[in-house]
Amino acid sequence: MSDPIPHPLSPQDCLVAVMIAISASDENIRTSELVKIESAVNNLPVFAGYDLDRMHVMAQTVFDLFSVEDGLDALFGLIRENLPERLFETAYALACDVAVADGKLAESELRLLEEIRYELNIDRLHAAAIERGSRARHMTA
Repeated sequence: MSDPIPHPLSPQDCLVAVMIAISASDENIRTSELVKIESAVNNLPVFAGYDLDRMHVMAQTVFDLFSVEDGLDALFGLIRENLPERLFETAYALACDVAVADGKLAESELRLLEEIRYELNIDRLHAAAIERGSRARHMTA
């Protein structure tokens, strides 16, 4: 597989990759999830100055990795190498927001969230608080 990434991943690339991965984890990327990703990139301070064209590169990278054996391990390796530890909880929060954007959590999304918690060493209590915040933000009347 040729390297589709022309330069090392930025922290923002890693955050986008995590959001795309959680969206793609159930093999059905929903419009509500794409809108959530786009909204996060367009509005959150952590993405200030992010090149939106990189989103397509990151999406293709995630899809390429998901198509090969051990691709998820490779994705987590890239994320751990390029995402500062201070943004690990941010990555988990963004993943939770994308996962619940369509109003339901697939088993594959729950498994990937668990894997993200493990791979990024998110404290269980912090993870529970992040998850509760996502649920609260995405409740319907």
